Amino acid sequence: MKAGFTLSGTFLRVDMDFRTTYALQSRNQTYVYLWSYKQFQQEQVEWDDVNKRLQHHGFKPVFFADPAENKSPADLVLLDKKSAAELRTTLRVMLTDSERRQALIQELVMSNNQLKMEVQEHMSRAAQQCQRVTELEELLDKVKTRVQDLEDRYLSKAVQQHSHTQQLQKEKLEAHRRCEILEQKLSKQKEEATQLQRKLHFITKKEEQRLALQRQASQQRSPADQQANFLWSSPKQDGTAEISELISDPAKEARLCVYYHHLLNEISAVVTDHKGPLRVHRPDFQDVLSTLKVWAEQLDLLKGLQCSLKELSVRLMPLQPCDGGYNTDEAAEVGDMLLLVDAMLENASADDKVLRSPTRHTLESMVSHFQKLFDVTSLRGVYPRMNEVYTKLGEMTNAMRNLRDILDLDGGVSPAEVVKHVSRLVSSIESMARFPELLGDIDIDSIIMKVKQHEEFFPAFHALVTGILQTLGVSHLDDILPALKALTETAQ
Repeated sequence: MKAGFTLSGTFLRVDMDFRTTYALQSRNQTYVYLWSYKQFQQEQVEWDDVNKRLQHHGFKPVFFADPAENKSPADLVLLDKKSAAELRTTLRVMLTDSERRQALIQELVMSNNQLKMEVQEHMSRAAQQCQRVTELEELLDKVKTRVQDLEDRYLSKAVQQHSHTQQLQKEKLEAHRRCEILEQKLSKQKEEATQLQRKLHFITKKEEQRLALQRQASQQRSPADQQANFLWSSPKQDGTAEISELISDPAKEARLCVYYHHLLNEISAVVTDHKGPLRVHRPDFQDVLSTLKVWAEQLDLLKGLQCSLKELSVRLMPLQPCDGGYNTDEAAEVGDMLLLVDAMLENASADDKVLRSPTRHTLESMVSHFQKLFDVTSLRGVYPRMNEVYTKLGEMTNAMRNLRDILDLDGGVSPAEVVKHVSRLVSSIESMARFPELLGDIDIDSIIMKVKQHEEFFPAFHALVTGILQTLGVSHLDDILPALKALTETAQ
């Protein structure tokens, strides 16, 4: 094997067994280097390893110069063994560092590609979110337009309904006045009809009694009585002048006596009749006077009975028109009392519902409670306030129905559920309006840029924080600072 190391000067070659001697002469000194074959082979092996790594990385290898080739000494470099070893070590370190850097660059390229893919994904998500925001804004504009239209429509309807309601209230008040006037007229007519009915009933009863008495008297009369009756009836028909003539005539006094006797007989027959209220068993004229006195007392008691019946009818029938009370100077009429009793029997009913009908006190309590609830000071304001409450109730019912239709809710949903849905819609609109404020800019492009910056910064920050947590052996961010302080104190 031949080997050469470049150095300025001349070479001297000496051939020996298994050895080669090189002598280097300079102007003043001559250097002779002796190499063994094993040393040369070992040196070549070490440089071959370095050359392979250099060629692997694309560099040119280091060549050994052959002294026999008579190259120019200026083109050769002579290195000692230590410098060659340091050079090889330096090359190995540089190549190792190059490999490490290349691996790091490869990892960076892969990380860059992965970040690009993530950025593209986030860009697509941001584009989708932007499109979603645009759609929501369009939907919100449509909803606002629809709500505005509905508000305008309902305001116009409310104005129309208010004017119509006022007109109806005026008409209702006018109708109420007319109804009161007609009710007053009707009550007067009912009172007149009741009085006429009572009078008719009483007159009918009297006429029936008179006819019955006449029939009974005509059956019991004798021919003389009939003649006296004829004589009594004829002056009655002719007038008071003829009666005075009969009284002045002595011949006719006997006829008057007969007539009076007949009249007493009729009175006695009425008193002793078995249908009478107090029957006299003895047909004597002496008991007639006492019987008539008793009957007069009973008639006086009938006045109190009639007054009590009228008071009872007022209590049992408070809604019926009253005839103004009972006059004690008027005669008590049994027909009137019968009519009152009949009216009370007609109004009385065995039905529980009718018996449980509200009384006048109950109705007054209801009206007073309504006045307290709705702040009505007088009875005249009850009907207008009732109309106002009814109008407000109708408006609220229409508003709730329209809100259910707008929110696509069922008709049976309670007002509380409708309020919850409206509050959710308002909160979602407010959150969408606050989204640009949180990011600091209203422009959607700026929002996308901030999202990109966040996505680029967050993975590195997350990896760094995760590594710190693993290194320090803690699980929460709040535990990092105490752990670092503890390590600093321990190091000190």
